[in-house]
Order: sequence, then structure tokens, then C-alpha cells
Amino acid sequence: MRAIDFPLVLASAAGATRPLRVSERQPRRWLPLLGLLIVAAIRPVQAAGDPKAGQEVFRVCAACHTLEPGAHRTGPSLAGVFGRKAGTAAGFHRYSEAIRSVDLVWREDTLDAFLTDPQGFLPGNRMTFPGIEERPVRADLIAFLQTLSAGGVQDEAERPPAEGGQDGMMGGMMGASGALPDLKTLDRGQQVTAIRYCGDTYHVTTAAGEALPFWEFNLRFKTDSSDKGPQPGQPVLLPASMMGDRAFVIFAAPEEISASIEAKC
Repeated sequence: MRAIDFPLVLASAAGATRPLRVSERQPRRWLPLLGLLIVAAIRPVQAAGDPKAGQEVFRVCAACHTLEPGAHRTGPSLAGVFGRKAGTAAGFHRYSEAIRSVDLVWREDTLDAFLTDPQGFLPGNRMTFPGIEERPVRADLIAFLQTLSAGGVQDEAERPPAEGGQDGMMGGMMGASGALPDLKTLDRGQQVTAIRYCGDTYHVTTAAGEALPFWEFNLRFKTDSSDKGPQPGQPVLLPASMMGDRAFVIFAAPEEISASIEAKC
């Protein structure tokens, strides 16, 4: 009986390929090999980068993203992102129309293209990050995200950069671990009892009796409705810079903000 060529190829170490030629006379010998080739073809391929190096790269991402499922910040949690359809992280409500409407699954190739140039790859998305030019660095980050999605250990990957700028401000607010603080457990020096507005200045009084003045441009009002947010009617004060001249007042709900501010000189 004649030999036939099946539409399969074998790859050499150098990357060359050749047809796999098998004989119909010996089906039992080639069937196990055929099964192994099919399994190899459908098995997810591990990204070529170094996951441990990717942990350090992720520190840049940690200012806007967490690795905890359902714990969203400016951007969605990246837990389980590898293999997930874009725009579908459960509980995240701030996706751009560009992300929500695209038919895209985050794999090694799509993540690489997005991380190279987010706006060029997907115009109109809200990620302000300019991208990563170095291909090996992107490969490390993608390998880390893939390993994490498969159940790998994240160690301290969420620890954000501590030096200066916006990252330094957020690092001071979140602490060295990168985790948001439990606002229900802050001490009296950070519990706000009154806010008075006069001219261009907010005067914030704490439960410890201290009155702190802030230029109106340097005091920001925010809300946190999570389980770590402040108690209703009990806003808290958090530093927003290393110099102490900027701060956040965090409320449990939006309607508390105006009700808590007294215009009085």
C-alpha cells in the first residue's frame, strides 16, 4: 500500500519545518504521535518573556491597575486578563466605547500590540499610558500576566513606584504595599469633623482638634463606596503629596460633600 502525506509539519530546533510522512500500513505507530501533535497545537503557548522580570515592570501599571479580582482603580483589575475578552472585567464601569465595542481577546499578540502603542492599536481608548517601546520588556510583562492568569504567584508586583510625581502621591496614599487603606480604621488625626470655606482656602478640622488650611486648588474631594470606604457621615483626610500641602477628603457618598462644607469667614 502506498505511503501518503498528512497535512502535519514537524518543527526543528532551528525553526525549519518538514512534512510528516506516515504509512497507512502502520496506523498504530503514527496514531499516538498524531495525538501528541494535536495536544501541542491546542495547548496555550507560554509567552517568551520572563515572568519574574515582568513583576517589576508591572509596578508601573500598579498606579492604575490591581491584580486582585474585582478590585478596580483608575483602570480595571488585570487579574485573569490573559484570555479575557476586552471590556468585560466584572464590576468595572469606566470602559471607553472603543474598548466596549471591539471584538478582541487579550492574548500574547494583542497585548503586545496594545502595549506598544495603546492609541495607535485601539484609537479612542482612555488609557493615557504612552506604551512600551522595548519588545523584551513587553514580553516580560505579558509573560507575567499570563502566569498570573494561570494561577502564578504575584508576590509584591502591585507595589507602585515610590519616587516623585503622580506615582509618588498615590504611593503615599496607598502605602508601601500598594493596597488602598481601610478608611474606617484611620486615627482621629485623619477623621474630619468640619470643613470651612473662606476666600480661596478650605479649613479642615479633624477629630484630634487640629485645623488645617488648604489652598482650594490643593484639596480634592473624593468618594469611596467600597467596603474599605469611610463610614457614612464620617469623611476622612488623606495626604496627597510628600510636602503635606495637598490632600484628599474622602466621603462615603457624593451627597455628603456639599452638605459638609460651610461657607464662612
